[in-house]
Amino acid sequence: MMTPLQGIVATQVNSQTITQSKFEQSSEHKANRLKSAKIDSLAFQRLTDVTKAILHHAFWLAEQKQQLSLRDYKQLLLDHGWQGEEKRYLKIAAAFAKFSPQDVAQVEPRTIYQLAENSKKYQQVINRLLDLSIINQESVRSLIKKQRTPKITKSEKPSIWRRTKNGGRYCQIPPIHEPSEQTGVTLQRMMDEEGLSAQHIVAEAIALRQAYKQGQLVHAEDNN
Repeated sequence: MMTPLQGIVATQVNSQTITQSKFEQSSEHKANRLKSAKIDSLAFQRLTDVTKAILHHAFWLAEQKQQLSLRDYKQLLLDHGWQGEEKRYLKIAAAFAKFSPQDVAQVEPRTIYQLAENSKKYQQVINRLLDLSIINQESVRSLIKKQRTPKITKSEKPSIWRRTKNGGRYCQIPPIHEPSEQTGVTLQRMMDEEGLSAQHIVAEAIALRQAYKQGQLVHAEDNN
């Protein structure tokens, strides 16, 4: 039989054990969070290193092109299987000539390529980066987004003209939609009864309308 004193001691021991267990779990949780944060930091650091490596290589390649003879430069590319591949890196060197690799290290590689390969389009963005104290992916994307202006859709004048392969043109009347289908039914009846083509009948109809607009024809009721 457990005495009251033994019960108190057992309760105190259990309480201490629970407290210690919670402390160990909390410490383990904090350790896992720190470990995870460290892994995340390393992952982003690797991406930063890639961007810096791209810039370093671009600047080095541009320097080699300036210093070496054309023959030696081509041989350098040939030795490394880089013929044709160097162009995008020369564009990077030209676009970011006023920056150091460390300046734009926080910008992910794909965005670096995007800005360099469209340097004329994004020249204003690249210039504005010079005014920033911190250049990172968010700031670059923000500048790109601000530069985009909504396209104003111009209402085009309706045209019936179409071009042929040899440079000529022909007119094509758009489909006529009518609930009663009167125009289509009348046109088809004329074609069947008179043996004429739709084009011929339409041409006659337009000629008659034009004559009326010019005052050469009048309605019978107008004469009366």
